[in-house]
Amino acid sequence: MSELSLGGLLIGALVLLVLFGLHIAVALIAVGFAGIWIIRADSELAMRLFYLSAYNGVADYIFATIPLFVLMGLLVAISNVGKDTFDVAETLLRRLSGGLGVATVAANTVFAAVTGVSIASAAVFTRVAVPEMARHGYRTSFAAGTVAGSSVLGMMIPPSLLLIIYGVLAEQSIGTLFIAGIIPGFVMAMAFAGMIMLMAKFTPGLVFDLKRHAALAAERNAMRVLSTGEMLVKVVPIAALVALVLGGLYSGFFTPTEAGGIGAFGAFVIAILRRKLGGGNLWRVLTETGSVSVGILILLVAAGFYSRMLSVAGVPEAISDLVKDAGLGPYGFLALYVLIVLLMGMILDSSSILLIMTPVAVPIATSLDFNLIHFGIITVIAVEIGLLTPPFGISVFTVKSTLNDPNVSVESIFAGTLPYVGIMLLVLLALAIFPSMTLAFI
Repeated sequence: MSELSLGGLLIGALVLLVLFGLHIAVALIAVGFAGIWIIRADSELAMRLFYLSAYNGVADYIFATIPLFVLMGLLVAISNVGKDTFDVAETLLRRLSGGLGVATVAANTVFAAVTGVSIASAAVFTRVAVPEMARHGYRTSFAAGTVAGSSVLGMMIPPSLLLIIYGVLAEQSIGTLFIAGIIPGFVMAMAFAGMIMLMAKFTPGLVFDLKRHAALAAERNAMRVLSTGEMLVKVVPIAALVALVLGGLYSGFFTPTEAGGIGAFGAFVIAILRRKLGGGNLWRVLTETGSVSVGILILLVAAGFYSRMLSVAGVPEAISDLVKDAGLGPYGFLALYVLIVLLMGMILDSSSILLIMTPVAVPIATSLDFNLIHFGIITVIAVEIGLLTPPFGISVFTVKSTLNDPNVSVESIFAGTLPYVGIMLLVLLALAIFPSMTLAFI
């Protein structure tokens, strides 16, 4: 059997195991072990390579980045920083057509700069933004779709857990990946905001419950707005945290790991000052940080072992030769790769897609002279689209479960996210055509 055929069988077996419900880490280890044993007929070699993968996984200093940024995000989430950010954005943007939708995107953008987790953004703003938008005459499906759609900014605007995972798997600088994500993240946020304003103007029936929205016009005009002092009180904590973490990171004063530590400490101080750590909250934050971090680290160890198996099998080289022989060229390969990632996004979660595809795709991208930082940003955006596409769409299901409203169906939320999926695809195309969008600050 050729390397390509064997590799295809092993990758197919991995996807099937995950679809049948086996934990992705267990599936990666099982397929990696079986693959090396079959290829080399040596179970001891498989054990040694697994030992090396496990040791390298926990010994690398950069892995400390993960629990620190997770801790920072969770502390920020319980401190009502997300609600304060939305309140300020609502006051500033209240006169815009579709202003509450734009406020949700703006608040998600700022919140993303200190969390790095899309699911956290979706949960926070479902509680904050959806009831407020519904109260002002917006269609609930549009409000829920806006929260789910803009929550993906959490994985694009740094710090981002997916960029950290990609950086570890592809052996690229996480700090450089963070810098590369700035322009694409903010371009996407601006495109989301522009789309909402255009929809509010030209297709208001998709945005508003027109009768209720018209009836509530007087109430909106009489709505109390925050004073400048109140806005400053609400916005200073998150602004200071963003300036501390991202300013130190992009100036080169902090490494990504140090930035995570400083950010976690800053978020801890904010939570203390707001008296949000009582009632068992601190213990819940610490245990959830441990649970999330350990789960990610185990996945990365398993992915490292899986990557070694692919190298032993010669799969990346065989696929690279196939791509070159087929005459696809760099952009042909990129189009095929993005299509595969988008299809996988319909059935697998983001981390699983990265863990399965990165070890296969990165060597091929290298052989085709792609900049791996640019390739990583494209990969993360393609993976993030999967958060919004049925039947998996974890951001949509997060919004649905948090909203807990029987009158809002999952299907209506998926429909509400479609415009955001379209914008993300356009941004993805623009990045592929203009790599300078990701490499300008590098």
